[in-house]
Amino acid sequence: MSTPTLTNLLLIFAKNPDLGKAKTRLAKTVGDEAALRVYKALLAHTQGITQEVKVDKAVFYADRLGPENDGWRTDAFMREVQSGADLGVRMSTAFSWGFVQGYKRIVIIGTDCYELDAQGLENAFEALMDHDAVIGPAKDGGYYLLGLSAMQPSLFQDKNWSTDEVLPATLSDLEKANAKVKLLTTLSDVDTEADLPEPLRQLL
Repeated sequence: MSTPTLTNLLLIFAKNPDLGKAKTRLAKTVGDEAALRVYKALLAHTQGITQEVKVDKAVFYADRLGPENDGWRTDAFMREVQSGADLGVRMSTAFSWGFVQGYKRIVIIGTDCYELDAQGLENAFEALMDHDAVIGPAKDGGYYLLGLSAMQPSLFQDKNWSTDEVLPATLSDLEKANAKVKLLTTLSDVDTEADLPEPLRQLL
């Protein structure tokens, strides 16, 4: 890794690309092997757009560290393993890890948003220059991106993760905290067959 900036940090939550464990909702209609092909394409897309963004980056694997040739270049990405019983705890732990190291602006994404690009990530960090939080709303009622300039523990507690309640509840928490919030463009996550854009549909 190059010398850390300790200013901007991008966290990427990624599942290990294991057959039968990635894109399980999609697999219900297309099968495990096709779902894994789609997930690997989403991983490659995320690796491509994040490498373009000039911030410090850390990939947090869901289960275990991946091999060094898995696309997350060791000279560009810190590599960690997620820790916690549910998504909220895992995200909270990752944000805390970043803030403890001294980072001032931290953004987290997953690997499911094929519409996300490098410019969207840069817009998120720019928004944190004068906002407390930045959110990229997903069309399913969740979010594909969350950025913070200081820890907000309530955002990771008492949420029905993977439901359409996540975004409204998160915005409510930020309002209660009198946080200044920037909303980015609403994009679509790839969770089911209906969500697939044409380039990914061709992998079925």
